[in-house]
Amino acid sequence: MTKLSGGEALVKSLVREGVEVVFGLPGVQMYGIIAALRDEPSIRFIVTRHEQATTYMADGYARTTGKPGVALVVPGPGIYNAGGGLSTAFSRSSPVVLIAGQIPRATIGQNLGGLHEVNDQKEITNPITKWQKQVLRPHEVPEGIHEAFRQAQSDRPSPVHFELPPETMVEREDVTLLEPAQITRRVPERSVIERAAKEIAAARKPVIYAGGGIARSNAEEELVAFAEAAGIAVMTSAGGKGTMSEKHPLALGGSLGPGGQLKEYIEDADVIIGIGTRFSMRNPAGNDARLIHIDADPAMIGHVHQNSLGLVGDVKATLPVLGQALEAAGGGTWSSPTKQVADIQRRLAESEEEKNRPQEDYLQALQAGVPNDAVMIFGMTQLGYYSRPRWLTENPKSYIDSGYSGNLGFSFPTALGAKVGNPGKPVVCVSGDGGFMYNSSEISTAVKYGINLVTVIYNDGHFGNVARDLDDDFGGDYETEFANPDFVKLAEAYGAVGLRARDPFNVTNVIPKALEMKRPVFIDVPVSRVPRPKQWSARAPWTKPQEGLID
Repeated sequence: MTKLSGGEALVKSLVREGVEVVFGLPGVQMYGIIAALRDEPSIRFIVTRHEQATTYMADGYARTTGKPGVALVVPGPGIYNAGGGLSTAFSRSSPVVLIAGQIPRATIGQNLGGLHEVNDQKEITNPITKWQKQVLRPHEVPEGIHEAFRQAQSDRPSPVHFELPPETMVEREDVTLLEPAQITRRVPERSVIERAAKEIAAARKPVIYAGGGIARSNAEEELVAFAEAAGIAVMTSAGGKGTMSEKHPLALGGSLGPGGQLKEYIEDADVIIGIGTRFSMRNPAGNDARLIHIDADPAMIGHVHQNSLGLVGDVKATLPVLGQALEAAGGGTWSSPTKQVADIQRRLAESEEEKNRPQEDYLQALQAGVPNDAVMIFGMTQLGYYSRPRWLTENPKSYIDSGYSGNLGFSFPTALGAKVGNPGKPVVCVSGDGGFMYNSSEISTAVKYGINLVTVIYNDGHFGNVARDLDDDFGGDYETEFANPDFVKLAEAYGAVGLRARDPFNVTNVIPKALEMKRPVFIDVPVSRVPRPKQWSARAPWTKPQEGLID
């Protein structure tokens, strides 16, 4: 045992868990932890300008490195402010560890109107975290942090919430530090694996539907090995983009839509192997097929697709065992899908039916300017939506979106966290002007810490999607226009680099120059309103009561 303050015990526990960076915003209840971070040279403390950015940055770090991201906030309003990032991390099963303060021990739950007081604080995050824990004494801290990291990374990875009051951070007690959390990778029962293998082997036309759980399990290599050995084509969800290179001869592409060639392919399959996915497509496909569903969360089995055989287990551990069982079952009798896949890839590239203009032209201009090894963070913009099926993704953990949380404002701070975790890779953020202004103050953070990402701001002066829908389907636009700053001058005012593209096609030439500068660079790109994608509904959502969202 060693006599430590609660803050020291927490920071030393983070070191043992392998934490190298903490994203946070200091405040009066957090001084004991801040002092301990100051005295710990192995952890980099990056201070943001708003709590919202702390969890977004932690999420970007986690999803692009495969390691937990850590955020530090004050209690009450700090936690509320951090909710957007937690919501996004939860929607993409990202292991974010939120460390929050509390009000003084004796006043917790007393409703006395103390600074930052919120009764039942852990309930704030309950819907968007997997686990919550409050500790009150320094000696409880190591076990609490140990369990927080185990929970964040085990089974279905998810955000977790750990909190302690200010006295606990400074009081000293005999403390026993623990070894890092050991993550056990669950493998389904052998009998279930063998049953699944037999059903796959008997299939006429199987297809793999790969989700984000593959990336969370760091199982990209296992997916490729399984698909190649079995000779099965792979389709990915938006969250699964990058789990297999979209140039691979078995890669059908990503983000299944309500129509088109991918929908036709999966509709023709008799067995779908869903891997690390909720299979929660809003335009369901393959309803008549058998779903062999590999997922760490048993609650997801049969949740959407009723005709399911569930393999509850970790993807990285399960895929090799399933592959062995499939080989033992004699493999399949289906013909190699590579010719059909190549034909689909060609038609997806050439067919105008699969494309929207000018979105396709804008996206191709962007892709031409971005290196193949770049990490891309796409915001909730028209181009972001369109990128899900159309952006060519070759590398693992290189395509990041906001999942079903769909948060405006997430892309820039998330990209900052991604760049911190990947300093040797080019990182490019794609944002709209509306979303960028949510967290534009984090330009300061980028400059202070030398976070040298490139942010491309598509600037139409409006909440563009909303303006179009109101005009088209609700009788006219209303209050969607902005009074934007000059984004070039805004960047320069903070000490960053501001550039302006002549038009959306000019980004092809501007982005390489921006990446060479090795500084935070912000590119203002003028755009006009773009039409609703033809793959979407002909009308905006909810133009009549009880209509569902179709996108």
